[in-house]
Amino acid sequence: MKVKTIPSSWLDRDGRRLDCNPYMSGALEAKVLLERLSTKKVPLQDVCLDGRKGLVNAGRIKRQWVTDKKYGLRFLSSTDILKSDVSDLQLISKLAARANPKLQIKSEWTLITRAGTIGRMAYARPDMDGLACSEDVLRVIPDAEKIPPGYLYAYLSSKFGVPIVVGGTYGAIIQHIEPEHIAGLPVPRLGQKVEATAHELIDEAAKLRDEAAAAQREAITRVEGLLGWTGIPSTTITQAASSALQRRLDAFHHNPRVARAREALACRAAVRLGDNVESVFEPNRGPRLKVDDLAFGIPFLSSSEVFRLDPVGEYSISKRRTPHLDKLLVSERDLLLPRSGQLGGIIGRAVLPLPTFYGHAASEHLVRVRCKSKEDAFFLWSVFASEPGYLATIGTAFGSSIPSLDCELIADMKVPWFDDAKRLELSKLVAGSVEARTRAVHAERKAVRIVEDAIEKGATN
Repeated sequence: MKVKTIPSSWLDRDGRRLDCNPYMSGALEAKVLLERLSTKKVPLQDVCLDGRKGLVNAGRIKRQWVTDKKYGLRFLSSTDILKSDVSDLQLISKLAARANPKLQIKSEWTLITRAGTIGRMAYARPDMDGLACSEDVLRVIPDAEKIPPGYLYAYLSSKFGVPIVVGGTYGAIIQHIEPEHIAGLPVPRLGQKVEATAHELIDEAAKLRDEAAAAQREAITRVEGLLGWTGIPSTTITQAASSALQRRLDAFHHNPRVARAREALACRAAVRLGDNVESVFEPNRGPRLKVDDLAFGIPFLSSSEVFRLDPVGEYSISKRRTPHLDKLLVSERDLLLPRSGQLGGIIGRAVLPLPTFYGHAASEHLVRVRCKSKEDAFFLWSVFASEPGYLATIGTAFGSSIPSLDCELIADMKVPWFDDAKRLELSKLVAGSVEARTRAVHAERKAVRIVEDAIEKGATN
């Protein structure tokens, strides 16, 4: 339970709200500190395109899903806006998008989750331009002639902006925010140098993430070309010989898409995965003993957190009291595969750890393919992230309600082990992607830090 004592004057200044959000979020402290700034402060709506109209709630929509890119647009959920890779999203019908023009987003907008977990933010980068986005995400459309878009995002996502956004939350059961709740949010004008520098760093981060996504797509395309992969069969009718049913009776395992993927991976250059890596394992399950002081703990990442732009972990676990801690720690030689979940979700989606969280603990729901070298991990990511690699991986899953991967079955998978030159080429492509993503993380962190430092310095002078 959280307890906080506040002065009664705070009730008067915040419209006599009696719910906890404005007081527990740090919103009042942020507002008080901003008031000490001698620099000009303007309402958020004044730096948005067309004023209040630049704060957009797209409104409820009828979600009509399609499978053909010719008829659909990739659709970002409130969780997807935080993902580093937006290439594998569901497709919403273009008819639905045309029926509600507010659905599509543009680069340089700030996106804010408005329902459920409030106040998570993302900067719309080039590879998100034109995508459809959930009505559970607010769009903040900056007027570039009034404010640098990257600076506005850096401020809103800072330790001063986020509490004020979250402090505007209303609702007891299902919390939410609307444009009018943040329209008056104070935006400090910190001078051309600070604002331009922050914008350039955020813009650089967006471009680096775009480059990283392009490198990933190139690596996947090359793997699929080497495998002769032409796509999945159109039929959904499952046929299997009686001899193939001796161990597996579940239809999905024998699905034509999965069977075709297994055949593609088992090419002449194929090897048993377990024979060419150090180990394939799932860390032991155990209690997560949380600690508040990082001196006694290690950041802990969930199986969904590792897919985000800057995975940091929502809490830390004890260094001394967590059993089998060494198995939870992530290394540069690891390829991570989410172990469970609904098919089509994160289960089986290959992900590489970033250098920013090497040595952190990660969920036991992430299968580790621990390779003999970092270069092997990069190469194997390109195989498992390809369409046949993904389908073959989830084809090993057991269970009907919550399918789960099995480490032994993954270790038994046949995977292509191309010649040294091809593996090195693919490894370098993926390494470039990891490097670009890491530089983007540091650029964004630096931009936010510059804004926070300028505010703190201005408030104490």
